[in-house]
Amino acid sequence: MREVAILGVGQTAVAEHWSLSLRQLAAQAGRAALHDAGLEPAQVQALYVGNMTSGSLNAQQHLGALVASELGLEGAEAMRIEAACGSAGATLRQGILAVGSGQMDTVLVVGVEKMTETVKGDTTAALVQAADADFEGAHGVTFVALNALIMRRYMLEHGYQHDDFAPFAINAHANGAKNPHAIFQEPITLKAYQRGRMVADPISLYDASPIGDGAAALLLVPAERAPEAVRILGSAIATDTLAVHDRTDVTWLSAVAKSAERAYAQAGVSPADIDLFELHDAFSIMAALSLEASGFAERGRGVRLAQDGVIFSNGRLPIASMGGLKSRGHPVGATGLYQLVEATLQLRGRAGAAQLDGLRLAMTQNIGGSGATVATHILGNVQ
Repeated sequence: MREVAILGVGQTAVAEHWSLSLRQLAAQAGRAALHDAGLEPAQVQALYVGNMTSGSLNAQQHLGALVASELGLEGAEAMRIEAACGSAGATLRQGILAVGSGQMDTVLVVGVEKMTETVKGDTTAALVQAADADFEGAHGVTFVALNALIMRRYMLEHGYQHDDFAPFAINAHANGAKNPHAIFQEPITLKAYQRGRMVADPISLYDASPIGDGAAALLLVPAERAPEAVRILGSAIATDTLAVHDRTDVTWLSAVAKSAERAYAQAGVSPADIDLFELHDAFSIMAALSLEASGFAERGRGVRLAQDGVIFSNGRLPIASMGGLKSRGHPVGATGLYQLVEATLQLRGRAGAAQLDGLRLAMTQNIGGSGATVATHILGNVQ
């Protein structure tokens, strides 16, 4: 396999984009990535589009051809890739395989979602399609409810109270305040966290990420063509049971552990080598469980990393450096590529007010469903 580099990145703000359609959002991010890479559309050989809900919420499928046409890529290989909230991470994985295998030399990967022009019930119903329709969705369960059950069990097993999770939200909002693309750009206090209304006990307003409209994109090339570009050192996807109740231990994300182990092995690194972790903090409990299953904390100690300040921008392992899902927003099929754009900007030293110092290796992790599909990527600069 050839080593793959990220030559260009692009993104839109996460917001309620009333004046932009699904195809326009995707094209904006794609054009920005092409401009950043200094390439023309005619040079792109393949386009892979990550998306989850376009069929349900936008009455639009066949996104590969749609976005290719909008970008002027007619004739290029193009297709949509879906893995629930992990769609964007899975899309990058396919782009890496295309370039790494030698089949393609220039691949554009785009994640896009438009979720705010439908009523809340329709959006919730579309999202729950990522759960087990027969044994979870049929009973009216939502992803907030599923994560609330997991969080309650975790609290029971490890003796935590709700306020113990506050540092995850406080950190995300503090960092989102430095990101002009974030949907929420105001920090919050512990008191604000405590006043947040309960959504599904014990998950409150500040434990859950907001949906939004947005698109993010990466332009991939063989590393030999871009010797100064950020490189993808590790890439892996693993799966777990779709239904939470089918797992032997609901407080352990086995797909996180497996994908992280494979990515570490490819990159030749360990958790101790990672300088930045852009994790999938769709819910506070997912942040804690991801830290544990990725090897950064022992079982039951993920929350302690937050309480001890390890995850903050001045800590040993910063997470959500530009707001994460909680503050930047969670346009589900695009989220994994937002993480990768942000990690790339950090490694380039171009993250603006959110820039962290001394970064060498960054890891991103994109989760589909309640841990059923997990894509982990490790990025690094040329030394």
